[in-house]
Amino acid sequence: MSTLTGKQVADAGLDGWTFLLGALHTRIRTPDFAAGLALVAAVGAEAERVDHHPDLDLRYTHVDVRLWSHDVGGVTGRDLRLARTISALAADAGLSLSYAGLSRLELALDSPEHAAVLPFWRAVLAAERPAGPGAADDEVRDPAGALPTVWFQSSGRDEPRQRWHPDVWVDPTEVRPRLEAALAAGGTLVSDAEAPNFWVLADPDGNRVCLCTWQQRD
Repeated sequence: MSTLTGKQVADAGLDGWTFLLGALHTRIRTPDFAAGLALVAAVGAEAERVDHHPDLDLRYTHVDVRLWSHDVGGVTGRDLRLARTISALAADAGLSLSYAGLSRLELALDSPEHAAVLPFWRAVLAAERPAGPGAADDEVRDPAGALPTVWFQSSGRDEPRQRWHPDVWVDPTEVRPRLEAALAAGGTLVSDAEAPNFWVLADPDGNRVCLCTWQQRD
């Protein structure tokens, strides 16, 4: 089963869903905890029926849903089908889906030789290398999915250089308001040369962060 690109996911027209870091995401607002729990139960029953299981995060005011096919390491047609089913279950319960405010955090370690440092971070984080076809060999992931993924970006050895920077993954429609808010808060735009793939920003102390989207990626 082949994985879908961000463009293919966007073309599927899933209202309220976004494609972040290789998975489908949505947030379903709920009036109270009981409504969220009932929705989780309904989604769980459907997931058991089709034998395909999303990651669900139940909070007092919302349920976050993350969908991807673990066996192939990306979004497939079965994820699109289950996303549509979850949208229908939410609608039946009088609830709405939105990706507004959703983001995924990934930590990047700039290193001239990632093979030398990766085992240390895998050990200290009790993490694992991604598995499956086409899995990257330059990152480690928390097997429980609770901690951010850490990936290792090639860099030069010249000093001074920044070791760590966060990558914040958002829907393309979320970039502009976040960028404007960051600039208004005293930040600077370091580079948009790779936009709409990513934008590099810095805080007033020069610490950098990337705003990333699925656009112009395989």
